Amino acid sequence: MMLAPGSGDFMNDPIQWLEWTGMHMSPWKLIGLTGALMFGGRWLVQFWASRKHRKPVIPRLFWYMSLLGSGMTLSYFLFSHKQDAVGIVQNLFPAFTAAYSLYLDIRHRGWNRDKASH
Repeated sequence: MMLAPGSGDFMNDPIQWLEWTGMHMSPWKLIGLTGALMFGGRWLVQFWASRKHRKPVIPRLFWYMSLLGSGMTLSYFLFSHKQDAVGIVQNLFPAFTAAYSLYLDIRHRGWNRDKASH
């Protein structure tokens, strides 16, 4: 169900000062876009760390960005007017995988990973 602007659904209403973009930019859409950028940007973090160490490395920031990016994008598909089952499934599994990988990384290397070898 699409609600009209000013309908009292603040999170789905368009943000007035972003109307110049020509797109419907609501708070939920900004959360979803930020999550998607974070989830994609994690590969730049991994690339930079691997170049620095001259071998494949997955820094802890990669898992934080995966978890946060998946969570933000998942919340967009769950709670915005979009409510798309494909988007929910697409982001649900990476969120669990990232959470488990982060747990393993902390368990294996401890909280202060910089002192551990990669």
